[in-house]
Amino acid sequence: MALSRREILLSGVVFGMTGVAFESAQAAEFAAWEAGLKGKPAREIRILAISHPASDAMKALTPEFEAATGIKVTWEVVGSGEIMSKQLLAQTARDTSYDVYMVRGTALAEYEAKRMLADLGDLLKDKDATPDDYDFEDIHIAYRQGIGTAKGKTLGIPVAGETFFLSYRKDLFEKYGRKAPDTMDELLETARFFQNKEPGLYGISMRAETGRTLALSWELFTPAFGANVIDQKTWDVAVDSPETQQSLEYLLALLSNAPPDIETYSWDAAVSAFASGKTAMWFDATSLQPWLTDTTKSKIVGKVGYVAPPSGPKGRFGPVGGWSLGLPANSRNKEAGWAFIAWMTSKQKAKEVVAKGGVPSRLSTLTSPEFTAQDPVLAKAIKDSLDAAGNLLSIGRNWVPQTAEANKIQQTAGFYAGQALLKKMSPKEALAAAKPELEQISARIKKSI
Repeated sequence: MALSRREILLSGVVFGMTGVAFESAQAAEFAAWEAGLKGKPAREIRILAISHPASDAMKALTPEFEAATGIKVTWEVVGSGEIMSKQLLAQTARDTSYDVYMVRGTALAEYEAKRMLADLGDLLKDKDATPDDYDFEDIHIAYRQGIGTAKGKTLGIPVAGETFFLSYRKDLFEKYGRKAPDTMDELLETARFFQNKEPGLYGISMRAETGRTLALSWELFTPAFGANVIDQKTWDVAVDSPETQQSLEYLLALLSNAPPDIETYSWDAAVSAFASGKTAMWFDATSLQPWLTDTTKSKIVGKVGYVAPPSGPKGRFGPVGGWSLGLPANSRNKEAGWAFIAWMTSKQKAKEVVAKGGVPSRLSTLTSPEFTAQDPVLAKAIKDSLDAAGNLLSIGRNWVPQTAEANKIQQTAGFYAGQALLKKMSPKEALAAAKPELEQISARIKKSI
C-alpha cells in the first residue's frame, strides 16, 4: 500500500534522514500535493493585488504554479490607495469575479466588520487543501497576528509585511566615536548630538506629517512609556494620562532635532532626507531599506548601519504593517484561490519568492544562510525589529487598533499632536483638546462591540 504524504515525512524523521534526504522527501511531498490539485474544479482564478515587489515576485512564479497545478491565474494590479474601495465595491455589488485579494493587514478589523473575507482557519488545518509541512507558525508571530488575524479569525497570510528599525550613518558615528542607540534616552541624546554638528546635518528623519501620519509615529513610542491614546483592551480614552503626555513630549523633543520642515514629512520625504545625507539617523520601515542601497536614490550607499527600535522604560516595542493574501467571502473558487495562497506562501516556495524580490515573513527564511549571508547586520536588525513588534502584540496592542474606527482615532490624535508640533498648543493643551473627540469615538466602538 502506498504511503500517504504525511507518512513519507514521518518515516524520514523516525529513520534519521540526513538533512538533504529529508529536504528531498519534503520536496516530493510538496510535488504530490501539487499533483493532487490537478483535475479539480475551478481551473481559473483572478487575483486583485497592488503594485508591490511582493506582487512582482509572485507574478514571476505564477507560470510555475500554473504548470504544477493546472490552475490558470489572471492578475489585476491597482494602486494601494484604491484597492480597498475596489474590494468594497465588489462586495457591495456581489461581484464574484475575484478569487484572491491582496489585503491591507492593518485594516483587517474593517474587512471583518464588512464581512469581506473568508476565515482561513479550517483551510490551514485541511491536509488535502494545505501542504503537510506548511507550518503556519513558522511565519513570524508579528506578521501572523499583526497583519493576518482579527477578532480571533485568520483572515490573511502575510506576503509583504514590514516593521520599523533605526538606520544610522556608520561613517558619521565612527568619525565622532558614537555607538548606535539602544535606548530611547540614547536615541534622543544622539539626535541632539548630531543636530547641526556639520553644515546642513540634522539629527534624525522620520514621518511627521501632521494628521494620521504623525499619530502613527507617535505610536512608535507610546507603548515604551506605558501610554495609550485609547486603551485597546477597554477602549477607554487615556490620551490625557501623565504617561501619554510624557510620550508626546518625547516625540516632540526628538523631532526638534529633525529638518525644520519635518511637519510636512511623509515616508518618501523622510527616507529621501536620510538617503541624501541630510540626517544622521532615520527611523522608518524595513521595506524602504532598498532605497538606501540604490545608487540612483542614495548618496550613502555602503555607509548605513541598522538596529532594532530603541527600548524605553516599559520595554522594546515596534510596529507591524503591510499586506496579506486573503479569500473574498463571496468567491466561487475558494479551493483554487487557497491553493494559490498556500503554494506562494509555503515553506517550499518562500525562499524562491524572496529571491525574486519578495518580502521574507517566515522564520525559516529570515534565519536561513541564504538570507543572512547577504547582509548579516541587516538580517539581524530585521529579525530583532520583528521580535520587538511581537512584544507589542504580546501586551494586547496593535500599531493600528483593530477597530473600524482606527483611522478616526489616529486622524484625531495626529491633528492635536500636530498642534503641539507646530507650537499652537502645549502638549498638555493638545491632549486635553483631543479628549472630547476621542471619547465620542470610544463610545461608538463600545456600542459596536
